Amino acid sequence: MMPHTPHDRRSSRALRTTAATAATALALSLGLTNAAATTPTAPQPAPAAARTAPRPGDIVKSSPTSFHPLPGQPTRTRAWHMEYRSTSATGAPNVVSGTVIVPDDGRTGPRPLVTYAVGTVGLADTCAPSAGFPKGTTVEANLIQQLTARGWAVAVTDYEGLGTPGDHTYTVGRAEGQAVLDAARAAQRLPGAVQAGVTVDSPVGIMGYSQGGQASGWAAELHGTYAPELKVKGTATGGVPADLLKVADFNNGNVGAGLILMAAVGQDAAFPELDLAKYLNAKGRHYVGFMKNNCVAIDGIAGAFKKISDVTVRNPLYEADWQRRLRESDLGTRRPDAPVFLYHGTLDELIPYGVGRQLRADWCARGADVRWSTIPLGEHVIGAIAGAVPAANWLADRFAGKAAKRNCG
Repeated sequence: MMPHTPHDRRSSRALRTTAATAATALALSLGLTNAAATTPTAPQPAPAAARTAPRPGDIVKSSPTSFHPLPGQPTRTRAWHMEYRSTSATGAPNVVSGTVIVPDDGRTGPRPLVTYAVGTVGLADTCAPSAGFPKGTTVEANLIQQLTARGWAVAVTDYEGLGTPGDHTYTVGRAEGQAVLDAARAAQRLPGAVQAGVTVDSPVGIMGYSQGGQASGWAAELHGTYAPELKVKGTATGGVPADLLKVADFNNGNVGAGLILMAAVGQDAAFPELDLAKYLNAKGRHYVGFMKNNCVAIDGIAGAFKKISDVTVRNPLYEADWQRRLRESDLGTRRPDAPVFLYHGTLDELIPYGVGRQLRADWCARGADVRWSTIPLGEHVIGAIAGAVPAANWLADRFAGKAAKRNCG
């Protein structure tokens, strides 16, 4: 953390003044709830960004939005769409979009904040969680509502390249984890959220499943070095693709085959020197173009049961540079510095159960505080649904200061 200076204290007073003004304006425009879609307003620049050198988590712009788990479903929440600063997998500064959702319950003191990482949504900007929240079409919004119903604020990243320029760096672990941590930082710097109790003193939880499991796992591993000022109390993560090469091999020619090509697009977006285009045949080029313009439901159907050999002239996964980059997204090589609740379905048809079990072994071997939970007969979607409430209950215990019970034996 940076030391506090007189300049910082003046900036802090200015931020609080701006926060009060912004909160009043938002209250007038949103009313008591945001059950109806909000009329767009001009994006508001972040006060701190104009006064200090840019930092990860600084807000570039924000505007009121609305949060609906289903089309038209009312929620007693206030929400803001934001673009905030983060860091790419190669260490370059970037800008990521996301949403902050806060219960409209009158609470002003520090409240828990969950930085939430969604599972695979697709590669097109229209697939971003923030694009679906106002319309009630973001699939995991119902799981997020379970968190706001507990009085918790939730920050939801769109990840790099979803809702902002450039291609989505899908499955690139470091970029995802940094975007998750910076979403929490951004929530703590958003004036309206600060007014509603999202502060630097808020206990922070990290949560995600599937792609979100990869992202939340990376956030857990990076917290101590990348965002140590966040008061992270624990990470709940499930269905984690901790070893991308094993996951690709498992899905090749199976129902999740389309995810392999999507992941190749994401890795190529982060590391252009991989040059995916030179490995694709005509069919592969067609599918890449199609996937970049559609969301996961359609992409998954289009790519199902295809083999890598169907879309390539040569398999890039056999190449040393591709293997090296994919290995960089492996989880289990660092010890999370806060407790972890890790869960996985025994019949997961997309992320092999053995991959999750190996992540448990790797984290435990490094001395992490891991609570492992198996979902008997759970396939991928069932795992997400069945694991959500136990994961949230586990986070609630961490927010309450209860000791975590590891089961690494």
